[in-house]
Amino acid sequence: MDVVSDAISAVRTGRPSSNRLRVSGSWCTRLAPYEGAGFHVVLAGSCWLVPDKGGEPVTLGAGDVVLLPHGAGHVLADSPGDTGRAVPFEEMRRPAGDGGPEVELLCGKYRLDRSRTHPLMAELPDVVHLPNRVGRHPELRSAVDLLAQELDERRPGACLALPSLLDLLLIYLVRAWMSEAETGSWPSVLNDPVTTAALRALHSDPAAPWTNDRLAAAAGVSRATLARRFTALVGRAPMAYLTWWRLTLAATRLRDTDAPLATVAREAGYGSPYALSHAFSREFGMTPGRYRGDVRTQ
Repeated sequence: MDVVSDAISAVRTGRPSSNRLRVSGSWCTRLAPYEGAGFHVVLAGSCWLVPDKGGEPVTLGAGDVVLLPHGAGHVLADSPGDTGRAVPFEEMRRPAGDGGPEVELLCGKYRLDRSRTHPLMAELPDVVHLPNRVGRHPELRSAVDLLAQELDERRPGACLALPSLLDLLLIYLVRAWMSEAETGSWPSVLNDPVTTAALRALHSDPAAPWTNDRLAAAAGVSRATLARRFTALVGRAPMAYLTWWRLTLAATRLRDTDAPLATVAREAGYGSPYALSHAFSREFGMTPGRYRGDVRTQ
């Protein structure tokens, strides 16, 4: 696994959901904050997105894609003014129209467990807007085109194809943001060959008996060089990051499977259930068994 795949897999739960919205004339709808991530794909027409937290209104055109990775509340409307007229998205009905242009959007949500958000996902801005520009992010454009086809034709297998395409959309959105980001540390992290090599090694085999010397050898540098570059870019020393990632994997397995604690411990790189329980309790403030029970009842 690579870091981006792991960062998404660790927090994603269930399947994404989506709704198609067709409106025209004067309209305005509010989407409440969500414990996950929201997205919009403009299939036709244009509209405005107005963040709840005072961010600048964003104009969206046909082919544009927007991701709200922290589930921020926002308004979608025909114009950026007078958002007080907004109706809840769940109550939105297609207005009768007053001759204005038709707008069609695919609006949806990803279910995310924010308790162990990877720092790569945490530093995404509240709104990631990727305008439709010729020649930019061809894989993202292809995903948008495929989504539009699945929505229009509803061919056999669409119930599997649509959520799979939405999963691809999330990956391509994160990739596109990383390629264009002017702030944030993780685009720099993954552009540094030494740190990337170390992260790839840790994520490929987190249960291996890693040491600073062994990891430095895998990255092809001295122990001192690895420690300096890794810590400066990632914000944690290599072994501290490994401990955090192992416990994140253990928490994900406890949440998503019925695997025995001994199996979870072995897969996370701990020699015994007791060793995992001790480290897990120190990090989470509760035993693995209690954690599993709590997340299953939420």
